[in-house]
Amino acid sequence: MGETDPVNILLVDDQPAKLLSYEVILGPLGERLITASSAREALAQLLKHDVAVVLIDVHMPELDGFELAAMIREHPRFQQTALIFVSAIHLSDLDRLKGYEAGAVDYVPVPVVPEVLRAKVRIFAELHRKTRELERLNAELERRVEERTAALEASGAALQQLNRDLEVRIEQRTREREQALSQLFEAQKIDTIGQLTGGVAHDFNNLLMAVLGSLELLKKRLADDPAAQRLLDNALKGAERGAALTQRLLAFARRQELRPEAVSVPDLVAGIHDLLTRSLGPGITIGHEVPSQLAPVLADANQLELALMNLALNARDAMPSGGALTIAAEEEIVCESLDGGLRAGRYVRLSVADTGCGMDEATRLRAAEPFFTTKGAGKGTGLGLSMVYGLAAQSGGALRIESTPGAGTRIHLLLPQAEQMAVSLVRDQSPVALQAGGRATILLVDDDALVSSGTAAMLEDLGHKVLEASSAAEALNLLEALPGVDLIITDHAMPGMTGIELAKIVRERFPDLPIVLATGYADLPPAAKNHGLDLPRLAKPFLQRDLAAVIAQHHRPGPRLEGARAAAR
Repeated sequence: MGETDPVNILLVDDQPAKLLSYEVILGPLGERLITASSAREALAQLLKHDVAVVLIDVHMPELDGFELAAMIREHPRFQQTALIFVSAIHLSDLDRLKGYEAGAVDYVPVPVVPEVLRAKVRIFAELHRKTRELERLNAELERRVEERTAALEASGAALQQLNRDLEVRIEQRTREREQALSQLFEAQKIDTIGQLTGGVAHDFNNLLMAVLGSLELLKKRLADDPAAQRLLDNALKGAERGAALTQRLLAFARRQELRPEAVSVPDLVAGIHDLLTRSLGPGITIGHEVPSQLAPVLADANQLELALMNLALNARDAMPSGGALTIAAEEEIVCESLDGGLRAGRYVRLSVADTGCGMDEATRLRAAEPFFTTKGAGKGTGLGLSMVYGLAAQSGGALRIESTPGAGTRIHLLLPQAEQMAVSLVRDQSPVALQAGGRATILLVDDDALVSSGTAAMLEDLGHKVLEASSAAEALNLLEALPGVDLIITDHAMPGMTGIELAKIVRERFPDLPIVLATGYADLPPAAKNHGLDLPRLAKPFLQRDLAAVIAQHHRPGPRLEGARAAAR
């Protein structure tokens, strides 16, 4: 009900003339007037309409006004309805008190003064209107409060859910961060071990150079002493085993010399099947899950064969009572760079799985470390898996290990696919055979006196003349001072000026002079080939036959230095 809507006013009187007079008097109020000629009719109208004011005649047949008022007030719906008595006789104070007790709110005496009656009715009508508006406003307020309360409850529930989700996401991110930090720590630890290992292997190779060279020469000079030959053979075998260990260390440190090419994994796996069968024994069954149309990988074929053999032998040792070995391969696309430096691109996942004893988490995390092994004394060096790790990393791939105690191990070797036939990292110059009886003047450059002395002795034993230099600067001085040098054999890692830097200067001054780089590990910078220095390599430690072969391949008899100087003049 709005503030201007008319309200219902009930007029109760048994005399029609009086009802008509009330209608005339109250008509100007603009309210809705309802008439009733008896108490029964009045109650019916009250139940039918929302009545604001009831004008009741005190004296009526059947029920008088007081009795009707009492009945109205007894109904819960009409507790607040305004009741005005109209009396044609003078009422005593007791009569008035009786009327008030019956629920009356006011009296109008007869004769009725129109202005007074209109004023009284107007007041109670407006009061009723305001009360209804207030009730409406209260109801609207309660509805809004309920809606707001429901919204707050919903917002609170949503906030609680968001808090729970946030806590879950924080826990998840915390776990991911801890895992990433753990992986970073492991990668940094492996990288640090690799750097240390590479340096140790490089120095150890220099020591082995001196040992192997001296033993070889001594073996030739004691050819008539069988007892000395046996001792020297044992010493040579021990030194060669040391050289093999350093090669594995260099593989882990990613400093071995690789010759990557497009390798067919199905052909490679088929080619070593018989060797695997003999090596693993009859107690282990070998299964292949390698698609015939698999894309080739870019890798060193020999090193990849060795890696598969190492993985298979490790699997054999994990299955002392027999079991199954499965070699599988599939193509894989890496869409974004992953931990461990694996770049986005196309790869081949080469997997070796066994049904052996498996590894716990602590062992799995250390499995690729050099010299770490769970085998007994004398049953392993702990370098097999580290060599595979180094091969994967140096080839631009990655190594992944999955293992569960009692449920076996699966090792994944990810290698990049070969887009075209790859070229070896080292391309030797065109071979030129050493003329029969030919001797060469060789400039030997090495900062390690033991290595230089041993190499010089092997060269002299081959019949060559040797000029020794302990640094690149000294070598350049010798080239300027002494003509007739046929070949340079230089170490790479030297203080002051490296072998690559020396070779660059020599090529500028004497472009036809052959240069062989002798180094303990593949540490050539990428810029070496950019300068056109595609140098032949001699990997340390080398034997005298390796030295003879590289000289025969790259020695070109002729007065190169004299010709160069003459052209300059």
